[in-house]
Parts: sequence; structure tokens; C-alpha cells
Amino acid sequence: MARQGIILFAHGSRDPLWRLPIEAVAEAIRARDPDALVSCAYLELCTPDLAQAATDLIASGARRIKVFPLFLGVGKHAREDLPLLLAQVRALHPEVAVALMPTAGEHPQLTALMADIALS
Repeated sequence: MARQGIILFAHGSRDPLWRLPIEAVAEAIRARDPDALVSCAYLELCTPDLAQAATDLIASGARRIKVFPLFLGVGKHAREDLPLLLAQVRALHPEVAVALMPTAGEHPQLTALMADIALS
């Protein structure tokens, strides 16, 4: 069975503390599945970018990759920028299946969790 990699894709920031919640999600995935191949990637202002994260996961044995955009809304980055970046990754690694997940904000579980937090 081909190993799957997960890329948590976020916007990026110059502030080094901004990355901590994104990296915490990656750590939570690894805690649940110590064999998980997971990486964070950023659109701009910090590294790695999507192509580098994919290359690193492939070097670690991933033969399928799913990209989870950690955006609450489906704005320009999710609608326009991300598909172009995915096309570049697919062109660089045609032997690897790369799938795009819906943005985090499109998942009803996250909407319900945020409502629970707000009401607590």
C-alpha cells in the first residue's frame, strides 16, 4: 500500500509565533499516528513552500499526498493561488497522486467546534 503524506497548508507570516498553531496540528497528527508523514507548508513569508514540503514528503516515502488548506474561508488564495501551486507540484512529481481537501472552514466539524468554543 502506498504511503500517504499530509501537507497542512497555511498563509504564512513574518512573526515566528504565528506558525505555532499550524505546527501544533502537525504534532497532534503525529501523536495520533506516529508513522504519519506530515509537513507544514506556507504560501508566503516563511518556509517550506508547497513544492518543498511535497518533495520532502516524497523523499520520506509518500506516494500519495493530500493537501489540507488551513483557511477559514475560500478566498483568492484557496480559489486561485493554491490550484496553481498544486499544478506545479503535480508537474514536478507526476508519479505521485496529489489531492486537495476542502479548506478547514468548509468542514462542519470545525464550524461546530468553533461554536462550542464561543458558547463555553
